[in-house]
Amino acid sequence: MPEDTGLQGDGRPDDSTSIGKLDKIQQALENRPRVSIRARIAAVFAILFVLMCTVTVSAVLLLQQVRQKQVFFEKVSHFVFELQQARRFEKNFFLYGTNLQEAITNVHVARAYLRKNQSEIEAVIGGQGLQSMLSGIASYQKALEQLLDNPAPSRDRKRIESALRKYGALLISDAEDTLERERQAIHSMLQTSIIVALGFLGFMVVMLVFFAGFITQAVLRPLGRFMRYADRIGSGDLSPITPARKYRDEFSSLAIAFNRMLRELLHRHEQLIQSEKMAVVGNLTSGIAHELNNPLNNIGLSVEALLDGFEEMEAGQIRHILEQVSTQVDRASGTVRNLLDFTRKEHRVFTRLDINQALQETLKLVENERRLAGVELSLQLGEDIPAVRGNPRGMEQVFLNLLLNAIQALGDGGRIEASSRCEGGRVIVEIADDGPGIAAEHLDHIFEPFFTTKDPGRGTGLGLSVSQGIVQEHGGTISVTSQPGQGTRFTISLPIAEALPGKEEGI
Repeated sequence: MPEDTGLQGDGRPDDSTSIGKLDKIQQALENRPRVSIRARIAAVFAILFVLMCTVTVSAVLLLQQVRQKQVFFEKVSHFVFELQQARRFEKNFFLYGTNLQEAITNVHVARAYLRKNQSEIEAVIGGQGLQSMLSGIASYQKALEQLLDNPAPSRDRKRIESALRKYGALLISDAEDTLERERQAIHSMLQTSIIVALGFLGFMVVMLVFFAGFITQAVLRPLGRFMRYADRIGSGDLSPITPARKYRDEFSSLAIAFNRMLRELLHRHEQLIQSEKMAVVGNLTSGIAHELNNPLNNIGLSVEALLDGFEEMEAGQIRHILEQVSTQVDRASGTVRNLLDFTRKEHRVFTRLDINQALQETLKLVENERRLAGVELSLQLGEDIPAVRGNPRGMEQVFLNLLLNAIQALGDGGRIEASSRCEGGRVIVEIADDGPGIAAEHLDHIFEPFFTTKDPGRGTGLGLSVSQGIVQEHGGTISVTSQPGQGTRFTISLPIAEALPGKEEGI
């Protein structure tokens, strides 16, 4: 969850604490434990590598077991073949009285083959199984030899024949059962290998989906956020990027760099606004001088009259002259106070602002300038205009820039119209003049820094650019319409205080 953002409830920076809050946010971003994207990707690949190694080793072991069983199958099959040959010669002996020696020879070959390959056979059926086979073939061989020693019919021969058939059948049966078990084991292993291969393929698909999601979460989504941050900063919103996770990565370092840049932009912006204020004061010089000169002349005349006739004057007359002097002093001090209030370098605080009052306060500042230029003023303020969330001095600076531009454009004479209204959930302020207008080729550049159509030395070209920045800080827009010879109209649109959206974002 995003931490303290240093923003107003509407998502705009509060300049009274914006740089200090931004420093706190920077510290919060830097103090989080670092878990880099590179480390997380390396961990994912390490897990995949371990899994692949595990599956590979398991497959090798499985193939090795299959190979052992295959070798066993070949050895035991050869063993069974020799036994089957011995059994055939055994039957020939019982039927025709021949081939008994050949049977004994086949048993000798089978027994020798079993001993020769006992390690491969023992690896599959174990030592006990091998001993059982050796014991069985030894008993079968002994019975054959006994039969060879007793060729004549007798009771012992019948017993030997019965044992011979029993040992031969049991030996072949056990060997074939062993082969069948191992055949089933090989089949089961192959089936298991197929299932494991398909399972691992499915697992790899899941891991690829997971990895794609991880890349999206760790890389692509933050990139999209930083694109939005860049667009937001480009539009004039200098609210900082706040910490939203318990750890930091490469994008956190980028966020720290962004906030460092925002801090410098805020500082430069404040300097720019203050310098533009002083430039505006320079444009008000003649009006201010006139406004101060009148009360000073009146004070001088009143004091001179008081000095000349002080002894002959009654107390009431003296009091009346002193009251006039006090009135003129208040008038002069009011002019100086308004000028100081406007030029004072202050931390800008956003509060609920009556836009009509801000416009009227600005008109007081340009009143003498307007009178000296012979410009008429039409003021049409809407009733029940809802408050906006803004900075009084900031909006006054915007209005002052527009009004002074209009007075300078009109020259001697002309008319200025200032109006306000509420429309579509926004407060609209318009300042228009019936002056010479702005050429079409200049309209697209009117808000660019240092662009001016005034004569050299009469403007910095920063007034409208600064005004646009201030309006955007208030969540509003400023636009201009003009045609040569038909005057110019500036329109300011500000969201009402209840409709201002929040903009906090984190990384």
